[in-house]
Amino acid sequence: MSASEALAHQRNDSTFDDVWEELLWRGLVHVSTDATELKHLLAGPPITYYCGFDPTAASLHLGNLVQLLLMRRLQLAGHRPLGLVGGSTGLIGDPRPTSERTLNSKETVAEFVGYLQAQVAKFLSFEGPNGARLVNNLDWTAPMSAIDFLRDIGKHFRVGTMLKKDAVSARLNSDAGISYTEFSYQILQGMDFLELYRTEGCVLQTGGSDQWGNLTSGTDLIRKAEGVSAHAIGTPLITNSDGTKFGKSEGNAVWLDSALTSPYAFYQFWLNTDDADVIDRLKIFSFLDRAEIERLAEAVEAAPFRREAQRTLAFEVTTLVHGAAATAAAIAAAEALFGQGDLALLDGATLEAALRELPNTTTVRDAPVVQLLVETGLTSSIGESRRAVAQGGVYLNNAKVEDVAMTIEGSALPGGMAVLRRGKKTLAGIFIE
Repeated sequence: MSASEALAHQRNDSTFDDVWEELLWRGLVHVSTDATELKHLLAGPPITYYCGFDPTAASLHLGNLVQLLLMRRLQLAGHRPLGLVGGSTGLIGDPRPTSERTLNSKETVAEFVGYLQAQVAKFLSFEGPNGARLVNNLDWTAPMSAIDFLRDIGKHFRVGTMLKKDAVSARLNSDAGISYTEFSYQILQGMDFLELYRTEGCVLQTGGSDQWGNLTSGTDLIRKAEGVSAHAIGTPLITNSDGTKFGKSEGNAVWLDSALTSPYAFYQFWLNTDDADVIDRLKIFSFLDRAEIERLAEAVEAAPFRREAQRTLAFEVTTLVHGAAATAAAIAAAEALFGQGDLALLDGATLEAALRELPNTTTVRDAPVVQLLVETGLTSSIGESRRAVAQGGVYLNNAKVEDVAMTIEGSALPGGMAVLRRGKKTLAGIFIE
């Protein structure tokens, strides 16, 4: 089953009867326009809503996944999604809190647009009366002249209000300051909402709470230009229980593109979720119903060592993003690495991805095992390596190393790889030249 097929198998009865209450229970609402009106709106006839994604990289990441799954939940409840990939806003860049973005070329942004559109499409259904539609804001900004932009759109914005937006004020108070280019970003995003309101009847925009200033630029513009109310929902920024930024490891994002973050690494990321965070993650990143999530919460309390909630979370999210086959391969690789499966039967790409996540070294085909233990950091010296082998605690491809003089020769798995293990849990990867 592919990722899109996994989404298609979700049922509408997995949601609450009250859509707004479900969003609140799942922790998906940090800030919003009028809650009473939104509750009524989401409980009524189908509405059109949108979320925008700027092509500032070749892939979306876990922060974007929050929005993609929120879009899917609203579609399952009967509402119609518009997935906007910002071919024009991607040329400008949303202001960061600290410094100006490096502007990508038009060719690069156009390439990124294609990548992101394909990713967004995986999470939405394009069939039926509430079938999704992909849109690109370059389609309506490119034909517009600067004069028309200033006369028709710019006249509705007040500089004093724009200066108060969090992203702008943070930059104004920094050494970097802010360029007119990035200062104008909120006007472009506001114009997107107005355009989609006029052409698609769109009345709701979702985004991260750090985008709230940009979201309300759109609602304010629609009110001033059209005299009607539109709505916005800002989801919370996801952090770990210790306060660290979610989805970041030593400064590296967890990407949705399997070429940037392998399905194995993706699965392991979720599997390593802390007990204090796992239930909140299940609410936001899975489509499991309330009863099942509450059962898993009880399992965390009663038997945390079983890590049932983490295994469920890793399975559910990896399947949503990469499909059931990739998830099964990731699970098989994890089991085989620890001696619970046949390493030789693993898909070569999955095995390589798994070994790249471990301490690893590249060596010649007749390298001594005791030396490889040192090179991969499993021991600190040849002497320690010899003692570890003598004590029966070293394994090569899950077979115990009996001879301290053993080399890697003849032990390579397909693709010229090998798995070195000390004890039950300390692993390293070997790549043979």
